[in-house]
Amino acid sequence: MLDVLTPRLRLHPINVAEAARIFARAAGPAGSWVDDFPFEGDIAAVGAFLRNTAAHGQQQPFGYYLITRLSDDKAIGGVGFKGQPQAGGVEIGYGLARSARGHGYAAEAIVALLTICVDYGLTRVIADTTADNIASQRSLTRAGFRLTRTDDELHYYEANLGRSGGSATKAALSS
Repeated sequence: MLDVLTPRLRLHPINVAEAARIFARAAGPAGSWVDDFPFEGDIAAVGAFLRNTAAHGQQQPFGYYLITRLSDDKAIGGVGFKGQPQAGGVEIGYGLARSARGHGYAAEAIVALLTICVDYGLTRVIADTTADNIASQRSLTRAGFRLTRTDDELHYYEANLGRSGGSATKAALSS
């Protein structure tokens, strides 16, 4: 699996050895991370990746991707899939080190994941965020997702990649 490049980011599909290093918070010899990476969200996502890989084998292209800033070649977070696609859809998750937030990197990484989904013929991508995480809600909206429902704790979003809709997502993918 090849890295996915955006104008400012590299999304690297990790393997088990890389996941183990992230989980142990031990940057490898080739690893260069911002000081506040990985954070608890990364540890949880990589742990899930390791468990899913052990139980079901290779996860890529629907696994975890390390987000690296091209300007300084430092890892700033992660983005990935919360399992393999089912019925033409998949759920995603993402997170950035606090020091990397507020620059539009999350939306840029999410759009890159959507291109993978399109390449594999998926038509629906879902994500959720806590009700108080306004920045995450904005990232999803900027990436072409729409709010579908809310409850006391979460806001649920969907990107329609099908032919009959998803114009905001298609615009995000083409920019």
